[in-house]
Amino acid sequence: MLFVICREFSDFDTACYHSAVNYTSLGYGDIIMSPGWRLLGPLETADGMLLFGVSTAMIFAVIQRLFAARYVDTGA
Repeated sequence: MLFVICREFSDFDTACYHSAVNYTSLGYGDIIMSPGWRLLGPLETADGMLLFGVSTAMIFAVIQRLFAARYVDTGA
């Protein structure tokens, strides 16, 4: 939505597509931003990679706790 508000893209579909390509670090390059806003692409990619890593770590931690709670060592 930010890209539409900043008038970088004329419609939401193009802005959403461009944002998804950057966020997932696919980097197709079929839609290029103007020089004034070009830095947002790599920043969005870095943010996406960091958040995918944090999400993976959180899911792993939850699964670890679920397994620990399920299979408690009784000491017998």
